[in-house]
Amino acid sequence: MTQTTDTDTPRSPSGGSFLTEVKDAVTPRATLLVIAVLALQLLFIASYVGALHNPRPRDVPFGVVAPAAAAGQAVTRLDHLPGSPLDPRALPDAATARRQIQNRDIDGALVIDPSGSTDTLLVASGGGRVLATVLENLTRALEASQHRTFRTVDVAPASRTDFNGLTSFYLVVGWCVGGYLCASILAISTGARPANPRRAVIRLGAMAMVAVVGGLGGAIIVGPILDALPGSMAALWGLGALITFAVGATTLALQGLFGIVGIGLAILLVVIAGNPSAGGAFPLPLLPPFWQAIGPALPPGAGTWAARSIAYFQSNAMTSALLTLGAWALGGIVVTLLAARTRRNRAT
Repeated sequence: MTQTTDTDTPRSPSGGSFLTEVKDAVTPRATLLVIAVLALQLLFIASYVGALHNPRPRDVPFGVVAPAAAAGQAVTRLDHLPGSPLDPRALPDAATARRQIQNRDIDGALVIDPSGSTDTLLVASGGGRVLATVLENLTRALEASQHRTFRTVDVAPASRTDFNGLTSFYLVVGWCVGGYLCASILAISTGARPANPRRAVIRLGAMAMVAVVGGLGGAIIVGPILDALPGSMAALWGLGALITFAVGATTLALQGLFGIVGIGLAILLVVIAGNPSAGGAFPLPLLPPFWQAIGPALPPGAGTWAARSIAYFQSNAMTSALLTLGAWALGGIVVTLLAARTRRNRAT
């Protein structure tokens, strides 16, 4: 007969039952973290699909150039289109329409020729080829209903090597990813909370150096190396450094307040809420109202707007985006230092 000994019987390392081992392995803290990850997973799906599954224009700023009577009629007709795709306004001449497109006050304009049957549609594919195509399709239907035709003039054309105008968006995404990953590594290498204000300052300083190098690297890659994006490399470098530091400082602040959970909150802000609302895959006027509203206030949206302005709009209309990024950076610094100081006071 075969005899069995205690050494032949599978046993858990702790010597208890399987249920005991499960309870020991799956701690309450681990359970909460798994639940948090599942929540982030579902929020990721809901945010991306909610923002991008059904793009359609909503209140796109649009100019109309025509003689006074005709302009009023055209604006009224465009303003009453089903679903309110356009937010039309009368402009005095084509030069004003071009200037407002370059200043990013409007996304397109229709210049009506009162002496002929062919009008001119002004678009800016540098702000997103998808939006330019949508405006062309809308104009085609409108002109056909009036038995007129039109030609398209691209006032701020996207580079031929910038497919669908997405390079700016992916560049900003890369800078954002670098920001929160580097900050996470700095924060968790010796504990999830800064031990003291001095260490917090060191981490912020290291984050600043990473931001400068990462900003320069991204600008070089999309510029001289790949020739994927035009515009000033120095301006893109500065923007990249600001984006990377803003996201990194915000991540350090969240980790200072909430520990390792702060990493999840940073992902929630930047990846789950920020990326689909950034106006990258689809420009802001094609997104649902909620994502339109939050996009410009988050680093990916502000960064994408600024990068496109540098590349295609002569760096116009960047003030709001830069102030937004600066606010995230300054807020991250202040909260990180305050969290470190509070922790030190509690320890003493």
